[in-house]
Amino acid sequence: MPNAILRRALPHPDDTDRLGSDLAAAVRLVRPEGLALRLEGDLGAGKTSLVRAMLRTWGWTGPVKSPTFALLESYPVDGYDFHHFDFYRFEYPEEFDEAGFREMFGPGRICATEWSARAEPYLPAADLIVRLSHEGLGRRAEVEALTDAGRAVAAALEGADGQ
Repeated sequence: MPNAILRRALPHPDDTDRLGSDLAAAVRLVRPEGLALRLEGDLGAGKTSLVRAMLRTWGWTGPVKSPTFALLESYPVDGYDFHHFDFYRFEYPEEFDEAGFREMFGPGRICATEWSARAEPYLPAADLIVRLSHEGLGRRAEVEALTDAGRAVAAALEGADGQ
């Protein structure tokens, strides 16, 4: 089955939040066993904003920090352990396994990773890739589903408001 690709213009910062909220609602609807989500985009493209909106939709009320310096921020939400990784500071990909991050992926977990290429080939395969880019004064999002779980979430996202 081919990869499903959805595109959405995000002309206002609120639109990035709406996409995060819609994505969280799609995950809630599908209830995948686990999900590996790649977040791609330049600095300031909205990756952490998207994660913050997802977490807020699932009821998280505490702070949501970028994991740039800590490498990992974790949140128990909506029946999952949500792990937000940032591999920007990796000097070599083996750091992924050395840090014991592999065991944080799998059933009961949603893992969102930034700067994923810096952890390959050790990083588990993605179910969904969200590419965020600057477009004029706003942003553009492209969501690519790579697995059955990813395609189910993408199909639910496609039906969400904001399309």
